[in-house]
Amino acid sequence: MEILSWSVFLVAVPAVIFAGVSKGGFGSGAAFASASILALVIPPGAALGLMLPLLMLIDVTSLRAYWRRWDWQAGRVLLLGAVPGTLAGAAFYAAASPDAIRLLIGIVSVSFVAWQVARSRGWIRFAEWRPGRTTGTVAGVVVGFTSFVSHAGGPAAAVYLLGRGLSKTAYQATTVLVFWAVNLLKSLFYAGMGIFSAETLLLAAALAPFALLGTWIGIRAHTRVSERLFFGVTYTLLTLTGIRLIWIALT
Repeated sequence: MEILSWSVFLVAVPAVIFAGVSKGGFGSGAAFASASILALVIPPGAALGLMLPLLMLIDVTSLRAYWRRWDWQAGRVLLLGAVPGTLAGAAFYAAASPDAIRLLIGIVSVSFVAWQVARSRGWIRFAEWRPGRTTGTVAGVVVGFTSFVSHAGGPAAAVYLLGRGLSKTAYQATTVLVFWAVNLLKSLFYAGMGIFSAETLLLAAALAPFALLGTWIGIRAHTRVSERLFFGVTYTLLTLTGIRLIWIALT
């Protein structure tokens, strides 16, 4: 399927709005669903290159709304680990085939849903565990790696930040700060490795208003919309797209 086509645009519009809502109001953990959805209709590298400028736009827009409401100590620990993690992600991407990227995105999608279900059922309890600096650094490495190859750094960040007992707003603000910095670092590698293309940048420019719309909705939904409802829809999307990507990669 051609990247610059109405069929891709019609799939991308709701995916980008969803990314804005997720990153703007619900902690970035599930925003990578947009890249998963797009990877079903365009090559995974193109999906990553298309989404990164839009994610960066969402980051900048969200950053002002949560300015200085983050936990800087926790954010700094994640960022220290994210740098080598990003380097590892770049090395993996350079050596991997498109199907390997699809497989990884699919596995991360399904694993994220499984982890969230386990947490909601009480199989994983954060109240009894407070991660330290070492755990945070390891989580940061995972953040950098998974963010580079699938825009899916949110789950690893959530494990550390939720374990720290942050409030809803402090958690949201810290994820906004962390991923603003990580995405800025990734953009340098994406540009140097040719992941961006004229087609993805042109389509990203056309989708920018929808990213801003989603962010606006997400910021306002932060205190008004049930997380249970939002993530229920998200988990369904991630399960279906993850299974489909795994199937495509293996067949």
